[in-house]
Amino acid sequence: MVSFVLVLVLVLAVLALAGFVMGYNKLRAADVRVAEALAGIDVELTRRASLIPSLVHTVQTFAAHEKTILDHVSTARAAVASATAGRSVAQRSAAERELDTAVGQVLALGQAYPKLNSSANFLDLQRNLADTENKLAFARQYYNDAVATLNRLTTTIPWMFVAGPAGVSEREYYQTPR
Repeated sequence: MVSFVLVLVLVLAVLALAGFVMGYNKLRAADVRVAEALAGIDVELTRRASLIPSLVHTVQTFAAHEKTILDHVSTARAAVASATAGRSVAQRSAAERELDTAVGQVLALGQAYPKLNSSANFLDLQRNLADTENKLAFARQYYNDAVATLNRLTTTIPWMFVAGPAGVSEREYYQTPR
C-alpha cells in the first residue's frame, strides 16, 4: 500500500512538473511572438521614415517656400526613429500619429502644385507610402493579435500561475493613429 501511494505521489509530481514546463514554454513562446510582432511594426515605421528624405527633396524642388511643412515632416521622422529605439508602444503610436499628420500635409501640397502632382518621382513616392501603410496596418493587426493571445494566457487558469515565474506579463495594445 505504501509503494502505491509513493508511486501515485511521484506520478502527480511528474505531471505537475510537466504541466509547469508546458505552461512556461507556451507563455514564453507567446511573449516572443509579441516581441517579434513589435519588431515588424518597427521595420515598417523605419521603412516609411526612410522614404521621407526623398519626399522632402521632391517637394522642395516644386515648393521650396513651404519650409514649415517640410521642417515638420523632418521633425516627425526623427521622432519615429527615436520611438522605435525605445520599448514604449504608446510612444511609437504617438510618433506615428505625428508623422501621419506631417506626411498628409506634404501630400496635400500635391493638390496645390499641379507640376508636383504630375511628377513621376512624387507619384512613385505616394505609391511606396501607400504600400508601406498597408504593410504597417497588417503589422499592427498581427501585433495586436499576438498581444491578445498573450494577455488571454496570462489571465486564465492554469497559465496565470506560471506567468509570474516565467517573467511574462500582460502587454499593451497598439493604438492606431487617428
